[in-house]
Amino acid sequence: MYPGTHATTHPDSPAVIMSGSGERITYRELDERSLRLARLLQAHGLREGDTVAIVAENHIRYLEVVWATLRSGLYLTAVNWHLAPAEAAWLVADSGARALIATQRFAATAAEIAAEVPACDLRLMIDGTGHGTEGGVDGFDDYEAALATQSTEPLAEQPRGEFMLYSSGTTGRPKGIRRRLSGDPVDRPAGGGIAAMGTFLFGMDESSVYLCPAPLYHAASLQWAVCVHQLGATLVILEKFDAEQTLAVIERDRITHVQVVPTMLVRLLKLPEKVRLGYDTSSLRRIMHAAAPCPVPVKQAVIDWVGPIVDEYYSGTEGCGVTYISCADWLAHPGSVGRALVGIPHICDDEGADVPTGTAGLLYFEQDEAPFEYHGDPQKTRDSRHPDHPNWTTCGDMGYLDPDGYLYLTDRKNFTIISGGVNIYPAEIEAAMVMHPQVADVAVFGLPDPEMGEYVHAVVAPADGVEGTDELAEELRTYLRGSLAGYKVPGVVTFRDELPRMPTGKLAKGQLRAEYLPAPTT
Repeated sequence: MYPGTHATTHPDSPAVIMSGSGERITYRELDERSLRLARLLQAHGLREGDTVAIVAENHIRYLEVVWATLRSGLYLTAVNWHLAPAEAAWLVADSGARALIATQRFAATAAEIAAEVPACDLRLMIDGTGHGTEGGVDGFDDYEAALATQSTEPLAEQPRGEFMLYSSGTTGRPKGIRRRLSGDPVDRPAGGGIAAMGTFLFGMDESSVYLCPAPLYHAASLQWAVCVHQLGATLVILEKFDAEQTLAVIERDRITHVQVVPTMLVRLLKLPEKVRLGYDTSSLRRIMHAAAPCPVPVKQAVIDWVGPIVDEYYSGTEGCGVTYISCADWLAHPGSVGRALVGIPHICDDEGADVPTGTAGLLYFEQDEAPFEYHGDPQKTRDSRHPDHPNWTTCGDMGYLDPDGYLYLTDRKNFTIISGGVNIYPAEIEAAMVMHPQVADVAVFGLPDPEMGEYVHAVVAPADGVEGTDELAEELRTYLRGSLAGYKVPGVVTFRDELPRMPTGKLAKGQLRAEYLPAPTT
């Protein structure tokens, strides 16, 4: 299903609501406006398999662009607007985009992209006041004026498009992930994917009200937004995540479903109890979380607060595989991200051999064929394949399987600390430290050590009103010794006001670690 279906059955139902401004569009408006944009893209010569790039904040027009591409057989590349203009320009050029749509907020970035990527010659500016006028951007046409030139006559063909998103990775340039086009029409129900998870696992239907608290350029945010519209439900979008505001919106809009990352759960729990419990969250049917391992005490505390409605899944932008665990199963297998829904998991050592049950290693998923390739980078594509099984793929996560087939994640392969020949997983240490009442955020990584190879280093953002002192550092080490082996306790704890996290909640650990590396000798 797609918005055109729901524009017929319930045209005046809200498709998108912006939580801050209250601005909304109905299914009729979403269908008509995305159709006008699709026609404009076709009139400019874009055809099945071509790419459109968007640089925009969480905006009422974002989903129009999404559905214009998905109903035209096009790829959509959603650009992380935190990138520097030169980085964004590289990404748009690498994607092969022929059209660029941006909001006035990112006019400077859009202008640099336009200068660096001449092949991207259809350029539209949302919230601008027109080409060459005050508030407009040279080289860009006004989005509203351009849409007004197109009709809402149905397209003769509407092949289903896809996303071409970029994984942040841990080193080097972002990796473009290009999935194959299905060739199916957009109005043909898909056989699986997030829409099926939403329906069969999380109980979503057209009566659902789903809250998106994260940036729409993020893979999970985009795919859940599409799921909402496939089901004919209502999508409520936070302009920016704020813990208390999230609770206020849940109460005001009677949110039934929300997908979050563990960092958001931590920030919700760190609200003063009187504030947190002062909001009515009884409308919630399900909280879904993913994107990173969730500390067991954090998830248990959320369940104690909202009840047994906290479900979890694990996947990646690449689509290597998917696991799922219900709240009930998690209570029986705390810390697990579940059993496989898509793909057969394999845990392997550095040579690619399967390791025994309960032993950590690199996680691969086996499918009938590899579901993706890294655009323009055959070496990275080869590195993502098992050395002996080309249909086994990995996105670089480490983990282990228990005897019942439940998967437990340990950390990213690139973040594993090897100290004295022993593997140490930073995520385990971070999960323990973040529960200390004087800790707001924490990152753990390895730094060079002449004797041990690496030592464990922790960077802590103290809670509001707490000073980072030597005494606090020792208190944190003592706290960790109560639950972790001595070799896992950080040898050094340093403090800073804030850690570099994206609005998605993902920590820029590679960037942070680089700040603490010793200067190279000449």
